[in-house]
Amino acid sequence: METFKQHLNKFISIGEEEFASILSFFQVSEVKKKQELMHEGEICRAMFFVVKGCLRKFFINEKGIEQTTEFAIENWWITDTFAYERHLKSDFCIQAVEKSVILKIDFNSQEALLKKHPVMERYFRMIYQRAYAAAERRIRYLYEFSREELYAHFSTQYPWFIQRIPQYLIASFLGFTPEYLSEIRAKLRS
Repeated sequence: METFKQHLNKFISIGEEEFASILSFFQVSEVKKKQELMHEGEICRAMFFVVKGCLRKFFINEKGIEQTTEFAIENWWITDTFAYERHLKSDFCIQAVEKSVILKIDFNSQEALLKKHPVMERYFRMIYQRAYAAAERRIRYLYEFSREELYAHFSTQYPWFIQRIPQYLIASFLGFTPEYLSEIRAKLRS
């Protein structure tokens, strides 16, 4: 869990003893590729931190097609924030893209963590601010960029995704069909 400690120390300053206490509020799990951590229609009870691997959040649209809305790789969080904060049924699924090691925290454990370690309030505030800023950027890019520009921007900003995530999932995230993504890639190579 040294990677989690290093991640926390980018935002807050904690010692070994405090880290051990913080870690005690989480469950550590190994998940298999394609294992679902949350299903659509299920009460969203947890947030997931990726120690190793990759998760994705998606929904199934009116045509029955999976639409990926978010990925989480090492040192990233993922949940259905709206449903988690309000204890509601989620409109999303969360699934492992790769074999992964995750930290899981439920709402009540997070509240107890924040009470015992107020410094974690600062950490989560900073994480939420960054996530919100990233969501704002993504929305702007969806409106502003052509499809080719969207893929070019994504592949430039996140080259590690292109190498480790299947193309059909990248297409789903960008709102393309896999065939259309293949066409864009072929056009950009020529």
